[in-house]
Amino acid sequence: MTTVREAVLELLRERGMTTLFGNPGSTELPMLAELPSDFRYVLGLQEATVVGLADGYAQASGSPALVNLHTAPGVGNAMGAIFNAQANKSPLVVTAGQQYRSLMTLQANLTNRDATLTPLPLVKWSYEPPRAQDVPHALARAIHMCSLPPKGPSFVSIPMDDWGAEVDVLQVRHQTRRAVTGASVASPTQIAELARRLGEASRPALVAGPDIDASGGFAAAIELAERQRLAVYATPAPGGGRIGFPEDHPLFQGILPPAVLPVGETLAAHDFVIAAGTSVFPYYPNVPGPLLAEGTTLVAITSDPDEAARAPMGDAIVADVALSLTALAAAAGDSDRQAPPTRPAAEPAASSDPMSPSSAVRALAEVFPQEGIVVLESPSATLALRNQLRLKEPGSYYFSSGGGLGFGMPAAIGVQLAQPSRPVVCVIGEGSAQYSIQSLWTAAAYDVPVTFLVLRNDEYAILKWFGMLEDIVGAPGLDLPALDCAAVASGYGVNSRRAESVEELSGALSKALASNRPELVEVRVTPGMALA
Repeated sequence: MTTVREAVLELLRERGMTTLFGNPGSTELPMLAELPSDFRYVLGLQEATVVGLADGYAQASGSPALVNLHTAPGVGNAMGAIFNAQANKSPLVVTAGQQYRSLMTLQANLTNRDATLTPLPLVKWSYEPPRAQDVPHALARAIHMCSLPPKGPSFVSIPMDDWGAEVDVLQVRHQTRRAVTGASVASPTQIAELARRLGEASRPALVAGPDIDASGGFAAAIELAERQRLAVYATPAPGGGRIGFPEDHPLFQGILPPAVLPVGETLAAHDFVIAAGTSVFPYYPNVPGPLLAEGTTLVAITSDPDEAARAPMGDAIVADVALSLTALAAAAGDSDRQAPPTRPAAEPAASSDPMSPSSAVRALAEVFPQEGIVVLESPSATLALRNQLRLKEPGSYYFSSGGGLGFGMPAAIGVQLAQPSRPVVCVIGEGSAQYSIQSLWTAAAYDVPVTFLVLRNDEYAILKWFGMLEDIVGAPGLDLPALDCAAVASGYGVNSRRAESVEELSGALSKALASNRPELVEVRVTPGMALA
């Protein structure tokens, strides 16, 4: 007979899920004992880091990633990262150990009393199988659930004595070898009506969201924009976890501002707006105003029914973003309307001591490889980086759509593991780095060649900016003196450098990118928000 563990390992092999991200506890050891050599176990030193690793890996690979957590405390530690993963629409299968079944009713130590409730509402599906024999089927279902649109984490709690139970191998194969796929396209009638509205518009625009990249719709978005001569905007930065359009393209106009009033004012220049692969819109902070100007109409295309239903204005089509954009480009054809003006080239920042965040990311832009990937978690430098680098390749940018800190460092390692042929740079603030600083150990232990660029401004600059917007003064805890990320990196086994000038920074980044090893470069920058 076949054991539950043997059946699960075979399921994972068939699905190509042989990389396991985890932090082992006693309730997980029965599954991990003598893990076969064709499986790769990637250790994170804290559960939020583990989920962040898997989040980056799943997004960059486009396939489900497997996470193994330690019963209730481990799931609790990971909840912030699971929040980010659901906002990023990352397909994760999150598993957690559970106490022996014979001890669960006694609530023996480490029993997760309500295991299926713990990760809610941040997962699409949460389950604890009623029998050991149901574990393989439950995991197969979790894989299907996390992979179907809209993608997102699923969760299975597994009692530690289930792994040795015997199962009927023929029955398990029926349960676990099924293919479950889904990608819907808008109906021909919907596409024709959308093409008609687009053709009748005089000043149309496209708002390109992260799901354009995630769905493989980059080329379709470019074709539609070029054929229809659309002004193209990126979705507001706080919710823009990926770029959906090349940001060096002549039609690209920039990133929408992140609040109701300025978004409405920006889109007032257009009479018709298509928002593809984004919520409408990821607003923050609260700056009230008209959602849209009079005379501006909007249609959203999203694979997420919740995004479509909760939008405060405009029509919505629930369908696969890439397929719908492809169909729309064909139906709309070519327009002879005048193309929008090209936005100006990025201006070099003025020199200062210490240098500005804009100067720091400008130095990165000078040495950044064409095929490079940026994972960003420096909120106060987000706009400066996007304006200076003007990334243009699919899969070249990752940012936490949820806004929770702790994503950047582990996600960058996960992205690099999934894309070993593309250099990855993690641009992060020294405050953000502390949420998952132990990720540096994983980079060193597995020799993952991420370059970490730490922008050190000795404060929570983004919070001071929000305080200014909200007329809040005197809030404590916004200054961060004496955080030395370079020293911490050395302690974890990552080679580190400090740079004081733009020239030193460019040189240090060049050396780090060429080393094929994990490296950290820290540079002191001026406090405050950098917008260009």
